[in-house]
Amino acid sequence: MRESRVRAPRSARVLVVEWRVAGSYLESCNCEAICPCRRIDGVTGGRSTYGECLGALSWRVLDGHAEDVDLAGLGVVLASRYHDDEAGSPWSFVLYVDERGDERQREALASIFAGRLPGTQVEHFPWAWKASHLLAVRPARIEIDHTPGRGWFRAGGFVDVRVARPVESGGTVTCVIPGHERTGREIVAESLRVSDEPLEFSFRGKCGYESDFEYRSA
Repeated sequence: MRESRVRAPRSARVLVVEWRVAGSYLESCNCEAICPCRRIDGVTGGRSTYGECLGALSWRVLDGHAEDVDLAGLGVVLASRYHDDEAGSPWSFVLYVDERGDERQREALASIFAGRLPGTQVEHFPWAWKASHLLAVRPARIEIDHTPGRGWFRAGGFVDVRVARPVESGGTVTCVIPGHERTGREIVAESLRVSDEPLEFSFRGKCGYESDFEYRSA
């Protein structure tokens, strides 16, 4: 069953000056582990394993606010696709915001995680710093368990990701989205499924990454 949509966020619609969100992060995509987009011991990676990246990302906000709007305890999920050989490799993505939030909370989350609100997150989000296609913003039932090495997350009936195991690596592996300055760990996903046309894919045994995050207004 399709869930209702909210309008794509515009910074002018959410008059937020000061904000901060921090918490835990988990993602998976169709690349082989260790994902080529990671840095290993500070060395930049390269192209996606198969030339097309299909993935899902999740953030659990443990502490956060946007002006007087409390964002703690809410979750955000993003499903995405991009092609390495398409000019500029623009991301096409759907953003899912926690349906437990009220309208102001959902609008603030959408504006932050779509990259429409100025702040430090923009330097971490490829869909914010280059051309991209925001397909939809949807309120959804967000369920997140970021237990290290065995986490999982769901967004309604649209997205489902579950971790199989950590990847043992002799080097330091970092990811741009939580930030290369933060520690984290590569994982192998037991399953990755997205079903939200035009994003339709399912994989097993592919790569993922777990970490924490903190973004704030500039």
